[in-house]
Amino acid sequence: MDINNLKTFLSVAETGSFSIASEHLFLTQPAISKRIASLEAELDVALFDRIGRHVSLTEAGRALLPRARKILDELEDSRRVIRNLSGKIGGRLSLGTSHHIGLHRLPSVLSAYHHQYPDVVLDLHFLASEAVWQQVIHGDVELGIVTLPQEAESALRYRKVWDDPMDIMISASSPLAKWTDLNLEILLEQPAILPEHGTYTREIIQTAFAKVKKPLSTTAMSTNSLETVRMLVSIGLGWSVLPRTMINRSLKVLRFPNLQFKRELGIIWHAGRTLSNAAQSFTTSIKS
Repeated sequence: MDINNLKTFLSVAETGSFSIASEHLFLTQPAISKRIASLEAELDVALFDRIGRHVSLTEAGRALLPRARKILDELEDSRRVIRNLSGKIGGRLSLGTSHHIGLHRLPSVLSAYHHQYPDVVLDLHFLASEAVWQQVIHGDVELGIVTLPQEAESALRYRKVWDDPMDIMISASSPLAKWTDLNLEILLEQPAILPEHGTYTREIIQTAFAKVKKPLSTTAMSTNSLETVRMLVSIGLGWSVLPRTMINRSLKVLRFPNLQFKRELGIIWHAGRTLSNAAQSFTTSIKS
């Protein structure tokens, strides 16, 4: 079975599109179609239903998908084991991280690593932490530097690198910023601007409020970009919970008894895959 045909099948299956797969693999659409046709001929089954521009897996395609992932994962793992025998630290190291961590935590880490291991080509992917977890699980990136969830995925290994405490913040120009006796009930009557549902940070915020029996009822706006949240809060459109690393003069920090937001940032990798020498050196070099 041709490995390139399997890679093409996996790309089409995961993107749901021949055209997007062609962009990801730097191939023409006819080349993508030819590879899929070749694999279908070899297996003597149709792997995709093509209705107009819509592409979906057939029953045979759904059966092949996890097996194709396993074959390609084992092949890549074998390559890493063999490359690691040389002891050389070089090649491409794919890293997934969020924009927030990339801006506030990684510059010094990446700079030091690049100077220590100049033969390593850093391949950075900026995504939400939740998406990075999935990329590491699927083998799309080797390491992730992410917000750690309250319950970890069993397929992954992780190590906490930074504590990332957060606080409630409002605009420094808000009338509430001048109150000396502001209580939580009054704050919760104001618009909230929070990370979207389903994100690890939103879960951490909701858990903290639930512990003090003040569940969040409504949210004015939601966005996954903490930089956007900070901007919206700074111009007075609502309050939020943000990492302390984001405090500036446009924000006022509010603290309430028994209400604490504990967020942890760390590095993750797949439990079942051999790390390259470059990845191993990165995991040992990144420190709190």
